[in-house]
Amino acid sequence: MADVVTGEAVVVEVRVAQMPSRALALAIDMAVQLASLFGVSLLLGMVTFVTEEAVAVAMAILLSALVVVGYPVIFETLGRGRSLGKLALGLRVVSDDGGPERFRQALFRGLAGLVEFWLCFGAPALISSLVSERGKRLGDIFSGTIVISERGPRQAPPPQMPPALAAWATTLELSRLPEGLAATARQYLSRLPQLSPQVRHEMGARIASQFAAYVSPPPPPGAPAYAYLAAVLAERRRRTEVRLARQMGAPSYGRHATTGAHLATGHTPAYGTTPPPGRPAAAPPPQGYPVPLPPPVFAPPPGTTTSTPGGFTPPA
Repeated sequence: MADVVTGEAVVVEVRVAQMPSRALALAIDMAVQLASLFGVSLLLGMVTFVTEEAVAVAMAILLSALVVVGYPVIFETLGRGRSLGKLALGLRVVSDDGGPERFRQALFRGLAGLVEFWLCFGAPALISSLVSERGKRLGDIFSGTIVISERGPRQAPPPQMPPALAAWATTLELSRLPEGLAATARQYLSRLPQLSPQVRHEMGARIASQFAAYVSPPPPPGAPAYAYLAAVLAERRRRTEVRLARQMGAPSYGRHATTGAHLATGHTPAYGTTPPPGRPAAAPPPQGYPVPLPPPVFAPPPGTTTSTPGGFTPPA
């Protein structure tokens, strides 16, 4: 997976095409090109008898260039980034910002492919793809494109901000959170409905404990582990989108809603607690977070065996 920043400063996750699928797509395209070159040679053999030699050579150069360079350029431009091989394998060439491939980019890729595949037998493309984090060959680097797979498994939507934790999330310090740990939390939240209650709680508590070493301040008392993780990831994504929007001069996206009472008083409600006198009543837990966990937040109460502590039922 890779993050693509669109022109509207929206971060989109795309599935980068793997080398085996790209190699097979290239093999299909080159088979079509070789068959076309064979047809061109037969045509030139018949034309040689009725034309001068210089004309035949010029036609041979023109038709060969049209097959070798024109084939990928024409197909990827008209097919919106898909040649015959890529269409068969479910691949597509897109710009680095996620937009469709343009003619200029297809031309750069086609000219680079002449050197990479036909003159150097694919060695530069192989080395470049192994070195690049996104598997880019030289043509992709020069043209600012990336090859993605359109047939990958459907990705789970990004975690949503629990409304009761929205005001607390704005105070978080997230600069030290590792990307690998955030990816683990995203995978855990996407598999949440498939896990048994005991595994759900134990895994969530373990990941939340790792988060606590990098994220501050701690969550409100009684917040379930999966709500805490969802709030941290949603806030992290929101801040990234706001930062990109400011850099590109676009309006910010993904800003979550907070209640006026929270912002006015600076008070973050705790699950299952009564606010002190003089403070507005805390908003009730959102649907899907029915009963709070007893403190400590991420530890099951004594005597818990197989049921979910505190009776929490995560959203399906």
